[in-house]
Amino acid sequence: MKRSDIIKAVDTENVRFIRLQFTDMMGINKNVEIPRSQLEKALDNQIMFDGSSIQGFTRIEESDMLLFPDLSTFQVNPWANPDGSRVARLICDVHLPDGSPFEGCPRCILKRQTERAAKLGYEMVCGPEAEFFLFHKDEYGNTLVETHDVGGYFDLTPVDRGEDCRRDIVMVLESMGFEVEAAHHEVAPGQHEIDFKYSEAVDCADKVTTFRFVVKKVAMDHGLHASFMPKPIFGVNGSGMHVHQSLITKKGKNAFHDPKAEWELSELAMQYIGGILTHAPAFVAITNPLVNSYKRLVPGYEAPINVAWAEQNRSPLVRVPAKRGMSTRCEVRVPDPSCNPYLAIATMLAAGLDGIENNLNAGAPVNKNIFEMSDREKRRLKIKQLPADLSEALDNLEKDKVMREALGPHVAEAYLASKRQEWADYISHVHPWERDRYLEEY
Repeated sequence: MKRSDIIKAVDTENVRFIRLQFTDMMGINKNVEIPRSQLEKALDNQIMFDGSSIQGFTRIEESDMLLFPDLSTFQVNPWANPDGSRVARLICDVHLPDGSPFEGCPRCILKRQTERAAKLGYEMVCGPEAEFFLFHKDEYGNTLVETHDVGGYFDLTPVDRGEDCRRDIVMVLESMGFEVEAAHHEVAPGQHEIDFKYSEAVDCADKVTTFRFVVKKVAMDHGLHASFMPKPIFGVNGSGMHVHQSLITKKGKNAFHDPKAEWELSELAMQYIGGILTHAPAFVAITNPLVNSYKRLVPGYEAPINVAWAEQNRSPLVRVPAKRGMSTRCEVRVPDPSCNPYLAIATMLAAGLDGIENNLNAGAPVNKNIFEMSDREKRRLKIKQLPADLSEALDNLEKDKVMREALGPHVAEAYLASKRQEWADYISHVHPWERDRYLEEY
């Protein structure tokens, strides 16, 4: 949209406030809300905020930062205020007072990687499959770890009692320009998935942040709490965010497809997948950022813990769906929906590009069910496993030069420090499981 289009839309649709939206280092949505009177100033990139208040940004002595709105992200929220006025949003990049991009802005980090891909002649497109849980609240509004149904995969009413909420989410997303491809109940009780069409990498990450906001808002309107926590309930499947990805050439062709090659996958596709497999033990610290993330990545719950690729088989980390031609893509199954989508997509893209630049070929697919293989057979096939916990993932990230360079020194250092503190807090706490297991016996 042009500047004049935004001003016209704001006045036509009775927009009283505009949210200038961005994310912190951990992917939490933040915003500076301005009244209509400040819109022109915002469009001139003149809205300043205190970066020292945002996790992973700056120190207090160098805190001033500017918000640079991306005009293409302008959107009026579909719900109105009680007085009939509306709220709109613009997603922003974070810049320094001199106008240069801030190296700690997650959106700018992803843009750096897409620019790197563009220099090689490619555009990354990706499509996420984000899962989430819907939970009850008590009379005081506190979230209960109680799901609203006992449904399973693809179940209907009356077993799936969340379908009304899910339909409302879909309608809101469509009104905000999403092309929703599917919505259904997932494997675990109270678990749901809504899939939307793939798009260019930065736009895809923008959509994930919007998606999480909409899901939580609509769930709240239904008296429910939506959670993107990877593993909120013991004994059932956790929530993942599989990310389908491919590279498109400047001529609009899918660079992953070669009808004459084995599996109809181009050499470039094999190199890209090879990069993903090489760097996955490190980038999981970004794509699976919580202590809780690694309680999803355990055997028995369909989560990918094996560093391998396959065609139809869903047990490895990377799957290549059956469709070819323009639909040729790899599905990276390890990320979960708690990640910062900008950093997650940036690190996966950086891994794939490193595979292309250094010919990290993926080798042959593993089309047997890895979940049923013995450790001996896995060793024979050279199938490694992902880190068992966040601490191990952070160690791998710290050692991986390619991933650190993708993040940049500012975010790499701040992220590692923050997550190591999170791990230290976790291991120093005494958890109910420990008391139940040890208090009487010892």
